[in-house]
Amino acid sequence: MIMTPRLRRFMLTAHVTSSVGLLGAVAGFLVLAIAGLISQDAQIVRAAYPAMELIARFVIVPLAFAALLIGLVQSLGTKWGLFRHYWVLAKLVLTALATIVLLLQMQLIGYMADVAADTTLSGSYLREARMTLVAHAGGGLLVLLVPMALSVYKPRGRIRYGWRKLQERRAPLVR
Repeated sequence: MIMTPRLRRFMLTAHVTSSVGLLGAVAGFLVLAIAGLISQDAQIVRAAYPAMELIARFVIVPLAFAALLIGLVQSLGTKWGLFRHYWVLAKLVLTALATIVLLLQMQLIGYMADVAADTTLSGSYLREARMTLVAHAGGGLLVLLVPMALSVYKPRGRIRYGWRKLQERRAPLVR
């Protein structure tokens, strides 16, 4: 089923909004993670981790699911299809993987927020966990930039199913 032009534009707007919002929220999370890792000010460190948990739980997770779901609906309702072009499938896989990694990191994010609320995180205390949050946020941001670039450039290349569907569409024109 192909979407009507009005619905397609609405879904595209919703997808771009959720995707760009997700990128911005992850960038903000990364800034807080870096501040929590390198700041010498105990108040900044103590404030960073609870703020990161709020951003992750109430902004990043919902936007990740929105971008994933809306992208899936869009691919199924437009000419691009889900299994026709490599770049569409790559976007889905990358966004799904980023969302899974995010969900796996939520426990650590919550733990760090709880620890920051109860103690002063200084020097080397939980340094490895703090570095993990920086690395995952930075990696997540880079991974999310790839689907954005794929959306803009739409590199050539069809999946075998996509070639078959294209040939089926052209077949009535040849007869």
